Amino acid sequence: MTEVEATEAVGQPIGTLSEATLEALLFVAERPLSRREVAALAGVPTSEVDARLGDLEVSLRMRGIRLVVVGERVALATSPDAGALIARYVGVDAVRLSPASLETLAIVAYRQPVTRAAVERVRGVDSDYTLRSLLHRRLLVELGRSSAPGRPILYGTGFEFLERFGLTTLDELPPLDVDVAARLAEEGVEDLATGDSAEDVGVPTA
Repeated sequence: MTEVEATEAVGQPIGTLSEATLEALLFVAERPLSRREVAALAGVPTSEVDARLGDLEVSLRMRGIRLVVVGERVALATSPDAGALIARYVGVDAVRLSPASLETLAIVAYRQPVTRAAVERVRGVDSDYTLRSLLHRRLLVELGRSSAPGRPILYGTGFEFLERFGLTTLDELPPLDVDVAARLAEEGVEDLATGDSAEDVGVPTA
């Protein structure tokens, strides 16, 4: 939804945005909302949205719901402390990620945006099925296409990844082992040479 569409959807701009109304909006939203969408709906500048988001983040720190921010998009997610109980309720506690899925997910999380070819260079095996499985679970998302020949798909992590691992931003990812970080850095240099970079698709790296 564009800023104009959001404004038209509610008629005249409201002009105010409280922490409580922001929480209510994010609660009923069926997808992550951008700061611009929230600003347009409330009829306030994005600076006010940022201020209320900061207030809401602080208020939710000790509660069962957390504010998750990925780039310009924001959403509410359950606290990782409640993960086991929620998993039992929804009946997915038996669903586990395989070692191959965890390895692929880690590569994408630290190198995103990244192509399937780059993932396979690090893993040394075909990763098509694993990537499709992670996409199906919405732990990975398609971020766009590389400018490299053939314009391969660029993969990254989504909101479900952050919620599954108890993160609110990618900045909270634990530091990599030195050897692993060096290996991924080498792949990054090769990717930049073939055009696989965040700038190609305008995707934030954190």
